[in-house]
Amino acid sequence: MSVSTKRNILGILIDDANLETATEIVIDAARRRAPLSVSAMAVHGVMEGVLDPEHRYRLNHLDLAVADGQPVRWALNHLHSAGLRQRVYGPNLTLAVLARAEQEGLPVYFFGSTRDVLELLCGNLQQKFPKLQIAGTAASVFGRMSADSAEEVRDQIRQSGAQIVFVGIGCPRQEVWAYEFRERLQLPILAVGAAFPFLAGTLRQAPMWMQDRGLEWLFRLGTEPRRLWRRYLKLSPAYLFLLVCQLMGFRFHTDGIKPKRELLYG
Repeated sequence: MSVSTKRNILGILIDDANLETATEIVIDAARRRAPLSVSAMAVHGVMEGVLDPEHRYRLNHLDLAVADGQPVRWALNHLHSAGLRQRVYGPNLTLAVLARAEQEGLPVYFFGSTRDVLELLCGNLQQKFPKLQIAGTAASVFGRMSADSAEEVRDQIRQSGAQIVFVGIGCPRQEVWAYEFRERLQLPILAVGAAFPFLAGTLRQAPMWMQDRGLEWLFRLGTEPRRLWRRYLKLSPAYLFLLVCQLMGFRFHTDGIKPKRELLYG
């Protein structure tokens, strides 16, 4: 089985896996129906863990956290000589896993976003992967769920026959979901950010030249300024400052604080 090594970026453990390795790890777990929590991490995701020790604990107990954002990939390469030539972009990871799922007959489940987006997403994916088995979908549940509701979600997914679950409910909730549902589902869970609306065609992606140069944030800020201004105008400069501190030898601890309660239900 493909393996990766976890590297410390500002106290957050990021795997040095490339797209092929990450895909193989997910597919191997799906074949074995084994629990696996995965997140595609951009700067926003890293900084949520830096600022919140409980969330840092969650992130550092995910099985696989890959470099979704170019600045995260650059940090892995500069700090740890990871040699990653490309980032593991959430939509690309989603498509790579789906292609393998189609080949191997592994049913998939999509949790998150809205019913309209899910309908468009599934329509597009069935055109691209005609033999893909979509076991089910469920729109996002906002706020905390009751314990009974959480168990209903678990039962619905498990009874669908799905062997891979994709979660698109936004950072940091989707990482919390992957952490809290890992043992309940006993299946691979992939937190893939904006992959759902991107692949559904309801949200435009940045041009490739902007993605390659780490300027995707500027494109997204221009398209969703009211929702994303804090993320990009406050957290991104803080990330760069702290990264310089780590490059200069400042140590960032990875311990975090074990959460006293689960956030999504109870």
